[in-house]
Amino acid sequence: MTKQMPIHCDPEIMSGTPVFVGTRVPVQTLLDYLEEGSSLNEFLDHFPSVTREQVVAVLELAKDMLVAHARAGNGVRLLLFGVFGNGVRLLLFGV
Repeated sequence: MTKQMPIHCDPEIMSGTPVFVGTRVPVQTLLDYLEEGSSLNEFLDHFPSVTREQVVAVLELAKDMLVAHARAGNGVRLLLFGVFGNGVRLLLFGV
C-alpha cells in the first residue's frame, strides 16, 4: 500500500503554492506558525480543514528529506521535527 503525499501543488489552486491535500491551506502557513512558537493545536484550531495526521505526515516528510540530504554529505545543519503530545518541537543538530 502506497502512502498518499500530504502536499499538493496545482496551478489552479493558490497559483501552485504547496498546500495540504484537499485544502487551500499553504504548508508554509504551518511552518510560519511553528516558527512563531504557536502550538500544533493552535494551528489546527485556526485551520480545521487540515488534520493532525496531515501535519504529522508533512513533518515526517520534511524530516526524511532533511536526513537524506544530510546523509548525502551535503554538510548542512539538520533540522528534525518531533511531534510530542500536543506540541511540535524543533531540534537543530550540526552535521
